[in-house]
Amino acid sequence: MTPSIQEIASAAILAYTRIKPHTIQTPLLPSRTASPNETKLLFKAENFQRTGSFKLRGATAKLSATGTANADRSPTSREIKKTITASSGNHGIGAACAASTLGKHLTVVLPENVVQSKLEKVRSHGADVILHGSEAGLAEQHAQALAATGEYTYLSPYNDAEVIAGQGTVGVEILEQCSSGETNRTSGVHNVFVAMGGGGLISGIGSVMKSLSPQTRVYGVSATSSRALAASMAAGRVVDVEHRETLADAVAGGIDEDSITLQLARGVVDFVVECEEEEIKEALRELAFKEGMVVEGAAALAFAGFRKAIRDEGVMGKTNVVVLCGGNFDEDAIKRVLL
Repeated sequence: MTPSIQEIASAAILAYTRIKPHTIQTPLLPSRTASPNETKLLFKAENFQRTGSFKLRGATAKLSATGTANADRSPTSREIKKTITASSGNHGIGAACAASTLGKHLTVVLPENVVQSKLEKVRSHGADVILHGSEAGLAEQHAQALAATGEYTYLSPYNDAEVIAGQGTVGVEILEQCSSGETNRTSGVHNVFVAMGGGGLISGIGSVMKSLSPQTRVYGVSATSSRALAASMAAGRVVDVEHRETLADAVAGGIDEDSITLQLARGVVDFVVECEEEEIKEALRELAFKEGMVVEGAAALAFAGFRKAIRDEGVMGKTNVVVLCGGNFDEDAIKRVLL
């Protein structure tokens, strides 16, 4: 059963307190460059999170929760010692770090084309690694099949209420930072731009915004090369799409047939923006050369969505937050774009 938007928001507030000892409050940085018509642009810099990505939040929230749930989300009183998960990289790094901190055993299934630097980071936290499949969706199916044997408990990268609530702590922080005047720019948020992969991040942030700041509009930004969630939202059901190679590799791949993120995303996302690879490249270049931040493709995807929507009436002259979801990039791939 899909939890309500309000239930996710409430869980995010609880998770925020629970994960604080294991995560950092990432900065909300004003853009260095001027935008048209006094448009305000702030970057929520999750690329500076401990593991270089927001994924640490959801994994820590799940693994630290009382009454951790099985793959079918039914509660169990047994503390889970042996867990398996799947990832294109960032979730694996975050889950491995959280498991190490909390004393859990973790196996991570990664696609065979995983970025080498991400693979090394997963292993650096002591997790066991299995390489399987050509993309994240196939790795996920393999992890689920291994969990079905009863040997493991499956930790979904996105299809889990506690994980989504953990990602929602990004939204809690954004609102807290704005209300405290930390940015010295604004006391509210009009728009937030979030890259869409499996939907955990946008479902979490969106639920928090719709519950605590209902005037905030949520933009979901999808890579046209791998647009499973965007296509499923439009169809009202999970659909298969072609997955092509994308710079935004962290959001590539399909979603579970029973994913709770589909209905949550449909309930919280106000607009979907789709971006081509060249638009992601241009966003990467602007972030590097004008904002002084080298980030991964999925983070640049959110910024590409903002750049595409900047002339919209609801964006111009407003306060906009772009969530830079991570900075775990493939050095060679980034060099090809920037040099």
